[in-house]
Amino acid sequence: MVVDMELQEAKDAVLQLIKDKEKIESTLQALKELLDSNILQNQIDMDESLVDSEGYPRQDIDVYQGIQVEDLILEFGSIHYRNFKSLTDIGKLVENSRYKVINLKIKRGSNVIVLSLTPRPWVGKGLLGCNVIPLEIVER
Repeated sequence: MVVDMELQEAKDAVLQLIKDKEKIESTLQALKELLDSNILQNQIDMDESLVDSEGYPRQDIDVYQGIQVEDLILEFGSIHYRNFKSLTDIGKLVENSRYKVINLKIKRGSNVIVLSLTPRPWVGKGLLGCNVIPLEIVER
């Protein structure tokens, strides 16, 4: 009788471990799909460091969107060179687009790249995690 109870407890423990394993595998699969989709959309670069120079996790949102220093913004959502008046236009668009995707067309070197970003609060100032500054010399 004691052996039967121990056997049943062992079976129950094995069944619980199988359920736990299936749950973990399901979670891992969902995370893998998310990671794969973000890599394909250029939102995550597996070659970038995840920590800053002091070893702390990076907090800049633009890291996830692929924006880099010296990128030139050609289009920012509905704003482009024909209707751009000032950076206030971009600020208003960003503020009105919290948690909504904004498409960007940027020039990096001689390449034109299309990116998307979603303005949202973060630990720093603003909603983008980067500074947008005007270009003094316009290339056309």
